Amino acid sequence: MSEARTSQISRKTAETDIALSLTIDGTGQSSIDTGVPFFDHMLTLFAKHGLFDLEVKCDGDIEVDYHHTVEDVGIVLGQAFKQALGDKAGIVRYGFFFLPMDETLARVAVDLSGRPFLEHRVPENVTSIRDFSFTLVEEFFRAFTFNIDANVHAQIEYGRDAHHMAEALFKGLARSVDAATQVDPRTAGAIPSTKGQI
Repeated sequence: MSEARTSQISRKTAETDIALSLTIDGTGQSSIDTGVPFFDHMLTLFAKHGLFDLEVKCDGDIEVDYHHTVEDVGIVLGQAFKQALGDKAGIVRYGFFFLPMDETLARVAVDLSGRPFLEHRVPENVTSIRDFSFTLVEEFFRAFTFNIDANVHAQIEYGRDAHHMAEALFKGLARSVDAATQVDPRTAGAIPSTKGQI
């Protein structure tokens, strides 16, 4: 690979102040501090299982709610991947993974198509993980999907434990994005689309 696929993004609003750095072709090292312990855990797993090097520092209005922090980190992380991928020349483009987590099985499929769409299917009325609402998982997925410009389908095939379901989705997303962002040497750097761009 001729150039390192990296990015650094800062984003400040009235609700959050985020600094994020990403290396797509990393080793899974991370330093995560969002002020939301369970979310930190999920992002650490995402980096580890996608083999992305990731640093995230977020100062958010978590005394109000976790929503702004989770959504805004998803926005910035998606932007970071989009920036690091550039024109996406030579990438595989598609990635998918079935992720088992004890009693839970998650399925995640990703197309780095340039056309954002999220299909997110999980059981209804899943309990919170301590003070972390399970609905925030979908908020993160939506923010990430629409800022990386990908088509993402995420589904819990079956499961009971909220922690296991969230973890399976984050790990499944990591493995799917890792697969989709790989460079295929057979393409000789071509854009993976008959349109000539994605």
